[in-house]
Amino acid sequence: MNLENYFISQFDNRHIGDDGAVIDGFVYSKDAFFEDVHYKKKWLSYYQVAQRAMLVNISDAIAMNAIPKYVLLSIAMPKTMSKEDMRDLANGFKDMAKKYNLEIIGGDTISNTKLDITITVISKTDKPLLRTKVRSGYALAYTGELGKSQKELKKLFNLGTIHKKSKFIDIKLRSDFVYKSQRFLKAGMDISDGLFSDLSKITQANKIGVKFNAKIKKSLACSGEEYEMLVAFDMRDKKTIFRRAAQTRTQITIFGSASRSRYTNRCKAHHF
Repeated sequence: MNLENYFISQFDNRHIGDDGAVIDGFVYSKDAFFEDVHYKKKWLSYYQVAQRAMLVNISDAIAMNAIPKYVLLSIAMPKTMSKEDMRDLANGFKDMAKKYNLEIIGGDTISNTKLDITITVISKTDKPLLRTKVRSGYALAYTGELGKSQKELKKLFNLGTIHKKSKFIDIKLRSDFVYKSQRFLKAGMDISDGLFSDLSKITQANKIGVKFNAKIKKSLACSGEEYEMLVAFDMRDKKTIFRRAAQTRTQITIFGSASRSRYTNRCKAHHF
């Protein structure tokens, strides 16, 4: 058990364990986006910082098959930020809220030495998509392409530049695919820590292992910050799932199936 999992295990609550907490048809999710932890200021404009912080949080709601409704913002900002910087930051939040039909209903602001952001998203769902309910034999798949975020992150660390439409900055969420496939998806979560790391959360929650169809490169499997979907479904629904994927222009790859074997994550922990 890594330090993150150890700390979470100290709180014994049935609502903990998914991308958000489901209570009476609402989903409550929260994520932090801290300077020098999740990003370097020289990598992103203030508008892009707000854009990415919002998308990272909205991703949790979508992963739960929930419709985001309300947002609470907590912003710790340095005194060196100008009014123009603050407007750019605010516009990033407002534009993403408008895109996903969200209402920013409040939060908190404090002075800080860095720009640190924490966001709470309140969403509504009639059929939450949980990490549990995976049975042996179910197909395991991911959406889109994996590995690009890690490549772009390495480029940034090496003082390179990336395009404003790159995956690291302009995250493409899979809301259409999730909402249209909800009847047939048995389990799911977003890929934020990397395929293998997030797969370990699925396997632990269901006490299952994984039978891989083929070897997956570590550069693909350990790439975090992807915000694609990791899903499980009955193989009898494969044609329907792929039809929904085609309708929403979503690439989907079946990489294995749930089994009774033991699964071990070979990727380094991202958080601690």
